[in-house]
Amino acid sequence: MESDALFSLGEPAGSRSAPDGPAGVDGFTAVADDSPLPVRMRPVTLDELIGQDHLLAPGAPLRQLVSGGAPLSVILWGPPGSGKTTIAHLVAGATDRRFVAMSALSAGVKDVRAVIEAARRQRRSGGPQTVLFIDEVHRFSKTQQDSLLAAVEDRTVTLLAATTENPYFSVISPLLSRCVLLTLQPLDDAAVRGLLRRAVTDKRGLDGALTLTPEAEDHLVRLAAGDVRKALTALEAAAASATALGAGRIDLATAEQAVDVAAVRYDRDGDAHYDVVSAFIKSMRGSDVDAAVHWLARMLVAGEDARFIARRLVIFASEDVGMADPGALSVATAAAHAVEYVGLPEAQLNLAQAVIHLATAPKSNSATTAIGAAIADVRAGRGGPVPRGLRDAHYAGARGLGHGTGYRYPHDDQRGVVTQQYVPDGLVGTDYYQPSPHGAERSVATRLPLLRRIVRGLPAPPARPDTPTAEPPVTAQAASALPGETGRPATGTGAPGTMQDSGTDAAGEGQQ
Repeated sequence: MESDALFSLGEPAGSRSAPDGPAGVDGFTAVADDSPLPVRMRPVTLDELIGQDHLLAPGAPLRQLVSGGAPLSVILWGPPGSGKTTIAHLVAGATDRRFVAMSALSAGVKDVRAVIEAARRQRRSGGPQTVLFIDEVHRFSKTQQDSLLAAVEDRTVTLLAATTENPYFSVISPLLSRCVLLTLQPLDDAAVRGLLRRAVTDKRGLDGALTLTPEAEDHLVRLAAGDVRKALTALEAAAASATALGAGRIDLATAEQAVDVAAVRYDRDGDAHYDVVSAFIKSMRGSDVDAAVHWLARMLVAGEDARFIARRLVIFASEDVGMADPGALSVATAAAHAVEYVGLPEAQLNLAQAVIHLATAPKSNSATTAIGAAIADVRAGRGGPVPRGLRDAHYAGARGLGHGTGYRYPHDDQRGVVTQQYVPDGLVGTDYYQPSPHGAERSVATRLPLLRRIVRGLPAPPARPDTPTAEPPVTAQAASALPGETGRPATGTGAPGTMQDSGTDAAGEGQQ
């Protein structure tokens, strides 16, 4: 049976308990000489587990789970290849508990109830405690998950469940509240590299029959993108190719040929990272959708963290699209959520949709320049106290201090806008926001001059010589649409040093 965790379970249906002859003492398929390399390299002790240091501290729930020190029901949440099924193997082999493994892909309510009933009989007869491992628990329906509640509640079984999906969305709340949630992180490059080197030399792996060149090793690490099973599978394929060619080492060309993926020259901590990300941002800013999609593909194939890409899109939506297409921020945010909720490889579709939307959207950096100018003024000490009419007046004694005095409620005016000072005295008449004439912001540029004139109590501009009559007074009907002069308002405070170029293209994010 295929599992998207680190290793495969042994049986394609239902459940299997230990011991059971050739299946092995842990309830999983026994490891044979011709087992896949990831299976042969499975850690046999908790100390061999790499990449989850935050869960391995003395007394931590994971150590208690493996040692049997406490009957904790646990949900393991993590991406493929992070070690969820490995932990299940360690639990199965570490104590004398009865261990039952099943997959949500094939098991149903009947199978779950049969395991629970057997566990209940074991308890009544003084037998060993039962640990029930369910892989892909997010694929269980609500009814199937409900069938576990009572047994987990009274500890008839100790549940060990694994999922790649966010359990807050995919696991029912009553079951989640009865379990300890342990979040496994993707393995970093150093951890994957260490496991590859172990597999090359370990007797369970290649046993030193071949060497792995640094270039091929780098390629396999990038290809894995934190999934160690993917890395070990690729190493096994490359080793088979090298052996067939009579070579004593696995070089880059052999690794590329074995996995049919060209090595992308991309270092997530080096110059290539910053150069590609910068090209990606500048292509979207320049509205070259094809170039933007290319750089997105370059990052995805090279194993760039999809969350990093999603964060860049959310920033870009406000920095470079902004008010010209206010919906762009929603698109980028939805793509970021999809990355967390769906994960790769499917989430590359969500990222591509967002990139295409942002690259083809009208552009405006007015939000960037507005906040840049305002921050510059604040840092320079411009401003002053909050006007009395705007101060908090809801508590006793506030009126005696003059708070709220003179405040005009805009909704009491038929236009919905009143003349009133909202800025500190030192900033009266300052314009930060300069709308562009692009996209949806064009209508804002039309309304804004009239809004500012009403709020600031300024007179209407004099009629031009070629205009037969002066500007008509603002009526309720006209104010509802807030018509005004076309074009952009006069510039006010500038915004030197804002993020108009590559200030946040890559370095600001990449150095976090």
